[in-house]
Amino acid sequence: PGGVVNFTSAQSMGQPVNLTLQTVGSIGFGPHPTWVSYLTKDPSGKWVHETTWELPAHTVVNVTIYQYDSGSPLRNQEFCQVMGTLGGSATLNGTTYSSVDSYSGNGVGHTFTIPALGVSVPLVGVSGNATLCGVAPCGMKPPHNTITFSFKTPKAGMYNWQCFVPCGLGFLFGNGGPMSTQNYMGGFLDVVQS
Repeated sequence: PGGVVNFTSAQSMGQPVNLTLQTVGSIGFGPHPTWVSYLTKDPSGKWVHETTWELPAHTVVNVTIYQYDSGSPLRNQEFCQVMGTLGGSATLNGTTYSSVDSYSGNGVGHTFTIPALGVSVPLVGVSGNATLCGVAPCGMKPPHNTITFSFKTPKAGMYNWQCFVPCGLGFLFGNGGPMSTQNYMGGFLDVVQS
């Protein structure tokens, strides 16, 4: 992996961008098949293992994340809050939420966080007893949660996004491996002037 998914020419100028992602507990292919990862649906509808997106500046981005991974309590409860989204909320399987209790239910599997923009959304996990999707991309049949939210891109620039749940299993404090490798649990918004 190492490319950029271009969302600037896929829609009319001034229209929202629809960004669809999925998080998986184990990607099932490539040099690190057991690593947790994000995938992106490109504008043609193909799932790709790329997490850098070219987006137009000053544009609403409607995000849909299919979350296939199990969860746990968060080390930092601040990441239980939905922050920086339009309306200050997100939806979980159609129900609006502004925070989650990571100590109840299935916990939080991941976050989608853009630190420079103040955007952060906790992604509620699926049951740890469920049979998780084995090889990505995952279809709609395996257990998953659907999370939606919107944010607005700023002026042109490069903005890092990442997961803030230490999910690099087998690495010191969970912060190595997929947490520190491009195209797994983080990437960039390459915001360009339209």
